[in-house]
Amino acid sequence: MIIHGLGERNSLLNKFVSEIRDAKIQLDSMRFRRNIERIGEILAYELSKTLNYKDHTVVTPLGTKDMSIPIDDLVLCSVLRAGLPLHQGLLNYFDNAENAFISAFRHHRGDEDAFEVIVNYFAAPSLENKTLVLTDPMLATGKTLENVLNALRDHGRPKQIHIISVIGSQSGIDHITTVFPKNTQLWIAAIDNRLNSKGYIVPGIGDAGDLAFGVKL
Repeated sequence: MIIHGLGERNSLLNKFVSEIRDAKIQLDSMRFRRNIERIGEILAYELSKTLNYKDHTVVTPLGTKDMSIPIDDLVLCSVLRAGLPLHQGLLNYFDNAENAFISAFRHHRGDEDAFEVIVNYFAAPSLENKTLVLTDPMLATGKTLENVLNALRDHGRPKQIHIISVIGSQSGIDHITTVFPKNTQLWIAAIDNRLNSKGYIVPGIGDAGDLAFGVKL
């Protein structure tokens, strides 16, 4: 797996990441969603540099100009519900992309720390020979992305897979490296060192879905 840790370099990206981490700023859910969206836009821009391009002649009111435009068939696939603001950020830039959505959630039995990831909704176009962009804001254990990858198998084989995440744990990244094809590329804004006993990233941000859309039952 090719890992692009974009938070390792000084850029405006780190300002947005610091704000989604800040417990006081998190109280403003609209600002939280917008920051996730802006992070998605930055990651989309960086990913776009690796796509395939072709020459295209643009006719302006005063003449013509040869330019390079991307030609890949993209499918953006996001994990509900936390992935929606991140998905929107990508869609702002990849506005011609097809879209897929999948629900994947942790199921804890009682108060146990152990959990399983359940997938019970999936809508997607054919992925055959397309460029698949999987978006999940929090890459904790990596089990969610593994289950998503398994659910996608009946929808065709993409020629390339990109993973977009905001914050991930090193152990989660290590796990998906063993699961996804070797040429998969991970675009991530920040990498934290550890998980707590319940599998949440530390220091992380908390529950991205709850922060964006409210506490669930």
